[in-house]
Amino acid sequence: MNLTREGQTELTRIAVKAGQILLQHGAESRLVEQITQRIGVALGAQSIELSVSSDAIVITSLFEGNCITTTRRCYDRGINMHMVCEVLRICVMLEKQLLNAKEVKERLARLEPYKYNRWAVVVMIGFSCSSFSYFFGGDLPVYITTFIASACAMTLRQELAHRHHNPFVNFALSAFLATTIASLGAIYQIGAKPELAMAASVLLFVPGFPLINAASDMLKGHIGTGIARWVFATLLMISVSLGIIASMSITGVSGWIA
Repeated sequence: MNLTREGQTELTRIAVKAGQILLQHGAESRLVEQITQRIGVALGAQSIELSVSSDAIVITSLFEGNCITTTRRCYDRGINMHMVCEVLRICVMLEKQLLNAKEVKERLARLEPYKYNRWAVVVMIGFSCSSFSYFFGGDLPVYITTFIASACAMTLRQELAHRHHNPFVNFALSAFLATTIASLGAIYQIGAKPELAMAASVLLFVPGFPLINAASDMLKGHIGTGIARWVFATLLMISVSLGIIASMSITGVSGWIA
């Protein structure tokens, strides 16, 4: 396969764009590495070498002794598996020769994160946390208290995220609101075990996906990226803890279990 220098430059840009999208939307480092290499090779490169860090990706394409290297900064765009799946789909279609380089570039440029209706998310988060309170042994009043507390907290979290507030401040304030509302159930003795609502209403702040990605990255040899993701998830949990402690200090309700 003949590949001009301009063509090699173009395939390098397309491959790094795919890797950038994957990293920005929460894909684990090994997946970013594999998909970027597959796209680069499918476009004609002899090999693709890349380095993935928590906020940047560096890629080098090799073809008949010529090397072209480029770097992209990867800002956090939030976890979105729809974007990850779409890049995977484009990679598979390219390998099956259903797309050419121009079509791949256009499809990558057109990708937009799919987002659920915000109020549907609020309601589902409310039901999820309420269900946990039921599993913990709560009754119907505790279920309703948990639903209101977690739904209000999710609404605040979405609003602060929409206004681009710092995620640590966002989590702390939202956890504060959830705990404060749930504390009212304990103060006015709503239900048989009102303290359960305080524990269940903050479960929406557990950073499960970042922690799983961090562990996966470290186990697969991407120690630096894994540690960075682990630290970020830990700071989120500390922020949530500060919000809960602040609320407990103000309301005077300090125990989750009656």
